[in-house]
Amino acid sequence: MTEPEVLGAGVPSAPAGGWRTATVSGVRRPLQRSVELRLDVHDRVDHLPGQHYVVRLTAEDGYTAQRSYSIASAPGDPLVELFVERLDDGEVSTFLADVVEPGDELEVRGPIGGWFVWDGETPALLIAGGYGVVPFISMLRHARATGREDLLRIAVSARTMAQLPYADELVAAGALVVLTREAHGIRPAGRLTAAELVPLWEPGQTTYVCGSASFAEAATQLLVGTGVPAESIRVERFGPSGAPS
Repeated sequence: MTEPEVLGAGVPSAPAGGWRTATVSGVRRPLQRSVELRLDVHDRVDHLPGQHYVVRLTAEDGYTAQRSYSIASAPGDPLVELFVERLDDGEVSTFLADVVEPGDELEVRGPIGGWFVWDGETPALLIAGGYGVVPFISMLRHARATGREDLLRIAVSARTMAQLPYADELVAAGALVVLTREAHGIRPAGRLTAAELVPLWEPGQTTYVCGSASFAEAATQLLVGTGVPAESIRVERFGPSGAPS
C-alpha cells in the first residue's frame, strides 16, 4: 500500500480505532462502476473529517485482501459512509460493488490517519480530482452540521458530471466544478488552471489536494506556482495500490 504524501503538519492526536465488525446498513450505486456503503460500525470510534477506514475480506481458505477507503460521512453521522470505485482487477472493490448487500457484515479498521484531516475550525481550500472528492464530502458535511461552511472553498475536477461523485452536493455548496471532457455552464471543457485557483485562496488556509498521482502532482504544482506556501499544503494520492480513495 502506498502511503499518502503529506506536506505540512498533521494532527498527531487524531482518533484511531482497531478492527471492528460493521453491519452493512445501506447500499447505493449512484454512479456507474461505484458503490456507496453505509456501515453500522460496532463500538465505533468517532472520526475526524479526512480520515479513512480499511476493509478486510477473508476467503474460506484464509486468504485475505484489504483496501483503504476515505470516509464520506460527517463525524456526527451515526453511520460510516464509504464511496468505492469499482476496479476490474480490484479484489476488494469488486466484492463491495457486486456482492455486498444490506445486512452483511464486514471487517473494518478505523478511523485511521492524522495528516489529511480537518479540525473544523480553520479555513481550508479543498482541491480534488475524481474520487478524491470523498474525504472532502466528510469535511463539507461537518462544516454544514456546525454552521461553518464559510471556512471551506472547494474546487473539483472530473471528466464529466456523470462521473463526479456527490456532484449535486458539491454544486449546492458552491464548489468550482471543472470538467475535462464537457462544458459546465459557461466554462468550456479543460483542465483546472492557476487563474481559477487564485480567487479561492486566502492567507491562513490549509490547502488539501486529493486525487490520482498525476492530478495531485499537477494541482500541487499549480498551487506552488501561484505562491501558495508549500508548508500549508497536504496531499493525498491514491491509486490501484489500495491507498485511500
